Amino acid sequence: MTQTQSPTVEDLLQQLTLQEQVSLLSGADFWRTSAIERLGIPQLKVSDGPAGVRGGGPLVGGKKTAAFPVGIALGSTWNEDLLHEVGQHLAREATDKGAGVLLAPTVNLFRSTLNGRNFESYSEDPFLTGKLGAAYIRGLQEKGVAATVKHFVGNESEYQRNTISSDIPERALRELYLLPFEMAVKEGKTWAVMSAYNKLNGTFASENKRLLTDILRQEWGFDGLVMSDWFGSHSAGESVLAGLDLEMPGPARARAALLQEAQNDEALQEAIKTAARNVLRLLERTGVLHQPLDVQDANEKDQEHQDTTALIRRAAAEGMVLLKNQGDLLPFPAGAKVAVIGPNAAKGQVMGGGSAQMNAHRQVSPLQGLQAALGENQVSYHIGCYNDKFLPVHQGGFDIAYQELGSDTVLVQEHQPLGEIMWFGLPEGVPRAFQAKMTSTLSIPEEGRFELSLASAGLTRLYVDGELVVNNWEDYRPGDTYFGFGSDEARGEATLTAGEHTVLIEYRTPEVAHGFGISAVRFGFRKPLPENSIAEAAQLAAKADYAVVCIGTNGEWETEGVDRWGLDLPGQQDELVQAVLQQNPNTIVLLQTGGPVLMPWLNQAPAVLQAWFPGQEAGHAIADVLLGQAEPSGRLPQTFPAQLSDDPTHPETPDLQYPGENGHVEYQEGLYIGYRHVDRKELRPLFPFGHGLGYTTFELSDLQADPTELNPGDALTVTVKVQNTGQRPGQTVVQLYVTDQQSTLQRPEKELKGFAKVSLEPAESTTVQLKLDMRSFAFFDDQQQAWVAEKGTFLLKAGQSSADLLLSLPVQLNADWLDSVQTI
Repeated sequence: MTQTQSPTVEDLLQQLTLQEQVSLLSGADFWRTSAIERLGIPQLKVSDGPAGVRGGGPLVGGKKTAAFPVGIALGSTWNEDLLHEVGQHLAREATDKGAGVLLAPTVNLFRSTLNGRNFESYSEDPFLTGKLGAAYIRGLQEKGVAATVKHFVGNESEYQRNTISSDIPERALRELYLLPFEMAVKEGKTWAVMSAYNKLNGTFASENKRLLTDILRQEWGFDGLVMSDWFGSHSAGESVLAGLDLEMPGPARARAALLQEAQNDEALQEAIKTAARNVLRLLERTGVLHQPLDVQDANEKDQEHQDTTALIRRAAAEGMVLLKNQGDLLPFPAGAKVAVIGPNAAKGQVMGGGSAQMNAHRQVSPLQGLQAALGENQVSYHIGCYNDKFLPVHQGGFDIAYQELGSDTVLVQEHQPLGEIMWFGLPEGVPRAFQAKMTSTLSIPEEGRFELSLASAGLTRLYVDGELVVNNWEDYRPGDTYFGFGSDEARGEATLTAGEHTVLIEYRTPEVAHGFGISAVRFGFRKPLPENSIAEAAQLAAKADYAVVCIGTNGEWETEGVDRWGLDLPGQQDELVQAVLQQNPNTIVLLQTGGPVLMPWLNQAPAVLQAWFPGQEAGHAIADVLLGQAEPSGRLPQTFPAQLSDDPTHPETPDLQYPGENGHVEYQEGLYIGYRHVDRKELRPLFPFGHGLGYTTFELSDLQADPTELNPGDALTVTVKVQNTGQRPGQTVVQLYVTDQQSTLQRPEKELKGFAKVSLEPAESTTVQLKLDMRSFAFFDDQQQAWVAEKGTFLLKAGQSSADLLLSLPVQLNADWLDSVQTI
């Protein structure tokens, strides 16, 4: 090696002592790996995704960043090119934050409609999920930022996720839940994988050798890094031997004794060396090994890139799904007078909760978007009702005086700008166990009755003008806030006169330290709505040409650590919709959720637009679609059931199948989730998988395959003609499903095996080509441990949704094809 050459991974590996190798296998802190200064090995910073790059700051507040549409919104685009472009832009956002690794994408499937993190993933279908995830990964890594595909594997719900065992039959594991990860490795070439919190068939995913070594590395050929989810590792040497390279976050917890374990264990020493190599290789692939990034949180950049802003707006519109448009009510004309009604009207519901949340550059509400598009004089507004799970966060901020436990001496004072604080880092001189007095001021314009609340990880009391209003100390009840480590929301009421009032919150950290180390306070405050609020909103709607009722959920209801409450919309939102429909026949229901909900007003509503949580430009993108400046070309990536009992996991009667019992959740439905379940049970969903309308119409014809007779190992090309038969330019998604006409094992009626997004001008046509290989026709035979496509007839079905497959064509496989799972 000459003086000018940089040391290679192998050069560095040979110079590392065992102690230094071990130090690389646990993080240095919450977001950074450990450096080895002696050899010039720098830190590598990671950051939460998948719908943005938060950086190393707190979950609440922190540096501004670009907020992209959430996973299900991107999944609704069915557009690989768009996902690739999103990945490229996220790489720049990561570099701005000094991060070489993004903790994304999430490719777990929608097994149940009640998964709390439903919004983070792409689809109920593994093929669609895998294709979109691979495109996202390629875009990200082409720009030098590592993807970390997650959560590997079986994290399809949040209930007891840190301890529960996902017991998944082998065929379902292979054909459904592993497939998107396999595609992320083989097609996306992902540089990193994150293990799940849960156990898989009795063994923690983070120390499951069959999963992390036998399947991921030996069978699929993965040569990247495997990291734990945060505090999701449970052993030292055992996890290294299983194939877990990096414990996060640091400093070492589960691996605190790893060096001692390895002293006289040659096999473990060799495994440690292999894991250290994988850490160094990730530094090399991201370029950080030889050109370190500034990993200090204080130096993160928060500038906004205009091309990224434009992409977010375009992607948000493309992911919106027009569920219903009776009488072509949409788009409405630019000169219309519009009443914007509902709890999500004046709030930009741009993201879900948990680790996916960030401090967006802006959160444009539907009201703001329509005001900008139409003019403020053309737009009226009424909230109608609330849909919050918690009282809104107080916006006044706090002055905080930190103290040692049991002491009146103030250690440090600081100001926090928000009424919610999560302490992942503390001011210098403040111990992890502390108490604090937090003061703020309420400015009340006129006398009235107000609601106040506290939720906290730790104990809290709230005083107003010296009077105790909320006691979350003696009356503390464990709840589902802060990833399940916080309290229930405790509420109180107070009559406040006009003027300023002093608020004091007393806080003490949790007595029992837990793995996440979360200390947090959330102060909620609002004035209740009058009893006639819904009637007032309906009367306002009657005066407008069109009413847009903005309903749904938010990141409080749909978040990490807790599953969804059910499929009913929270609060009085259904009442609000029905009241507005009675007053204005030109009512559009604008739905913003992270997954399916019930719609008891659907038969009366002429138009329904599903907008999801579409990122920071939400209101602008919504206005673009409502006014016809953009096409709502989204297609549902998840079945919307007609009732909760139609969910494949049957959650109306909680049991072992969902959410689980005695530490186990059994995937008893096997292969039959989503549209596969609908077909098997002959259900009629509210809206089927793949459904979506537009502002024009399309016709599919001339389905052909070449060849129509296959020998084992062959591939075929499917073509279908698509024509825009309407009066406007638009997009549709050609969907191709495969049916096995005769099989020795039971198979779903059909399975998605190809799709393509098509853009056409009026009267324009094109021919779409889709490629199918042997895996497109195969099932997994767990007895033979092989993928098998059996001799016989397969039916190709093409259309524009899983319930709209008007074209079909038989193809013949002349002999059995078998591909045993091989190690390499």
